Amino acid sequence: DALWVPLLAGRGVHIAPLQPANCGFDVGWSDHFRVKFAGHPVKSVAIVTKSTTGIESWHPGEFVITETGVEGGVIYAVSAALRDEILTKGSAIVRLDLAPDREAPRLIHDLSRLRGKRTMATHLQRQAHIEGVKAGLLREVVSKENFADPARLAAAIKSLPLRLVAPRPLEEAISTAGGVPFEALDERLMILTLPGIFCAGEMLD
Repeated sequence: DALWVPLLAGRGVHIAPLQPANCGFDVGWSDHFRVKFAGHPVKSVAIVTKSTTGIESWHPGEFVITETGVEGGVIYAVSAALRDEILTKGSAIVRLDLAPDREAPRLIHDLSRLRGKRTMATHLQRQAHIEGVKAGLLREVVSKENFADPARLAAAIKSLPLRLVAPRPLEEAISTAGGVPFEALDERLMILTLPGIFCAGEMLD
């Protein structure tokens, strides 16, 4: 509960500000998407993030749609970098690969097949195996015009931009960043300026 923070700060111990580490993020869904898909897991996806040097990283896994945004395994794996990007830029963009087991050329080929009288939802399900919450994510982000273009639709499936606007509050985080820096401790994790007082776990930065 971090009640130790004012106790140590009051005795002159430097404490880096606590921040959410493994945490979810707010997106700002439309009412339609939120009502229909909050609580649904998004499985067999990959998240592509880009470092400050421009290097892309690919993270396969799954996550969950929440009332306010996203949370879960693969989101937690990249949450520290996303939190820092939001802190410096005001928001962060992650790209979702909704079909990590299929290459873009194959998707374009399959989506280019004649749809006939079938609905776009049926066409997506048959030709790209995109349905349910994945189809909902596409419709939440992609314009109607792009649905009519197989190349642009395939590109969206392979790299769907999702804008994250804020990390969830510290109280909801699984773990935290910040705390007492290692420079303030000895090899036994005792505070150098407070002999006999030791730090552990989430107290450590």
